[in-house]
Amino acid sequence: MNKYQYKVQGVDYDVEIVNVEGNVAQVNVNGIQFEVELKQPINPANMPHKPVVAAPKPQQTTVTPKVERQAASTPAGGTKVTAPLPGTITEVKVKVGDAVKDGDTVVVLEAMKMQNNIEAECNGTVTAILVNKGDTVMEGDALITIG
Repeated sequence: MNKYQYKVQGVDYDVEIVNVEGNVAQVNVNGIQFEVELKQPINPANMPHKPVVAAPKPQQTTVTPKVERQAASTPAGGTKVTAPLPGTITEVKVKVGDAVKDGDTVVVLEAMKMQNNIEAECNGTVTAILVNKGDTVMEGDALITIG
């Protein structure tokens, strides 16, 4: 249907709107298929005919509301464990204060219908959990902090 290029926090995304039916759109983001719920249906007569470049983010998508995080803010120090690819958090296996060792699974991320174990990259104590089960994350997003 329409192709767009977005830059979000310095990361480029190629977004193609494949199909829109009512308030549900099928989109392709950097080669990965997603189904998104729109806040309001798109009127095809109002859709631009040229791609939009460097928009902050698509405003028509509905994001699952965030619930209370286990840590109020990310400490300045510590090692951040980041998402290696875009996906959905299916399980957070640690909580703030847990001791972890290098290689321990801390988060499970579903991407392209596969479960990916995200591992601690160092020994330490979990100081912040930055995601919740059901959150959608992009490549490079911080998931937890180990201090």
